[in-house]
Amino acid sequence: MSKIKTLPDFTKSPTIDQTSIIEKASRFQKRSIKKETKIFGLKLALNMIDLTTLEGKDTPSKVKQMCYKAQHMHDSYPDLPTAAAVCVYPSMVSIAKKEVKGSGVKVASVSTAFPAGQAPLSVKIDDTKFAVDSGADEIDMVISRGKFLNGDYNYVYDEIATIKEACGKARLKVILETGELGTFDKVRRASDIAIHAGADFIKTSTGKISPAATMPVTLVMLEAIKDHFYKTGKMVGMKPAGGISNAKLALHYLVMVNEVLGADWMNNTWFRFGASSLANDLLMQLEKQRTGIYQSSDYFSID
Repeated sequence: MSKIKTLPDFTKSPTIDQTSIIEKASRFQKRSIKKETKIFGLKLALNMIDLTTLEGKDTPSKVKQMCYKAQHMHDSYPDLPTAAAVCVYPSMVSIAKKEVKGSGVKVASVSTAFPAGQAPLSVKIDDTKFAVDSGADEIDMVISRGKFLNGDYNYVYDEIATIKEACGKARLKVILETGELGTFDKVRRASDIAIHAGADFIKTSTGKISPAATMPVTLVMLEAIKDHFYKTGKMVGMKPAGGISNAKLALHYLVMVNEVLGADWMNNTWFRFGASSLANDLLMQLEKQRTGIYQSSDYFSID
């Protein structure tokens, strides 16, 4: 007879001092960064981006254009890294997979009735398996926020664990949609549930509502990752998504990740930005560092 797994008491997640978190997050934005470190950080951030198109009007040609950009961020700038991944709906996975073949760029797919998550579990499982069978390397699932806010923590845990099993070898990013959770305490509890249920990454937002990612919310999630690592030795990745549109803010996030989690997380295996619009600002800043002048945004593709 198999053992019945005893779940943690998720009502006992740490209470978060809101004032302390906000003050601590603000301090990361005051660090001085030298030019050489800045250039390294800009390229690192570029290599951590999941370029994304998640619209009802997505077409194969739009996905192909995004996949090209993921591999060729700026044709006239040598030695630029690729993006970390492209993220698409399950129906576009096979197209994206073909376009990035051999490049090292991963293909991520949203699932579980993204973005609302209001569907039966059977539909969410089928959604996930379809994406994986089509070639997805990563799955970005949304949690059932209604169940979470109703206190049905074991349901949320079981659903994440079930989707993790459906992922097979694909890595699982669990989207908390922090803008709907309301408090830092709830963000911490949702982070703990996702981590214990097997998330390879925890992710702030779908990018479909506001507020999306913020530095204080991300800090709460990083602290959950750190505490879990100290207890178990298991690394979990982090992905802030939505609202990070400029290079300066991205560098502040990297400073925070480095100081909270350390150098082992400073790569796209363990940290991602879900912010397609960020790529162009990073490229503009890199051109400024290289040539001394800003290029117009007209020189960069939208997707």
